[in-house]
Amino acid sequence: MTDHNHHHEEAITLRCNRCGKPISPSEAILTPTGYRCSDCVRQQQKVFDTSQPLDYILGFIIALVLSLLGSWLTSLIGFFTVLLAPAAGVGIAEAVRLVTKRRRSKRLFRLVARGIILGGVPISVFMLINLFFSLRMAAFNPFSLLRLGYQILYLILAVPSANYRLSGNQRL
Repeated sequence: MTDHNHHHEEAITLRCNRCGKPISPSEAILTPTGYRCSDCVRQQQKVFDTSQPLDYILGFIIALVLSLLGSWLTSLIGFFTVLLAPAAGVGIAEAVRLVTKRRRSKRLFRLVARGIILGGVPISVFMLINLFFSLRMAAFNPFSLLRLGYQILYLILAVPSANYRLSGNQRL
């Protein structure tokens, strides 16, 4: 007679390739060098988080100011935003890396992304207000909508470019 309500424990068939601890397939984390337990993965991540408290403040401010500049340039160059935005993202990342002496952490990357977004907000809000008033005064200019689209495109391209560069996936 079999018990249908009996919960079967998952068979432990793997071992962490770092500490040797037995792990079940559902707990195993695949890394480029094999399967590891969550404790070893967490411990390894701490090695890569080297940022200091001042790095977060400086990284955010640099990203904010440079993104404001990039956003303003986008408002002037229009279509060429496709070229400027990724370059601006990489430039912002390089400025942050220079000031933080290449220290890194996921938290720093997120703050830089937020700084880039917030740096693009003032120009976008200004354009949105301008667009709203032009609609109310029956003086709608379709290019106003297009310029706002370029601002959004700037953010869509600059943020991932900066994050990609900061995360160390690309080396020079």
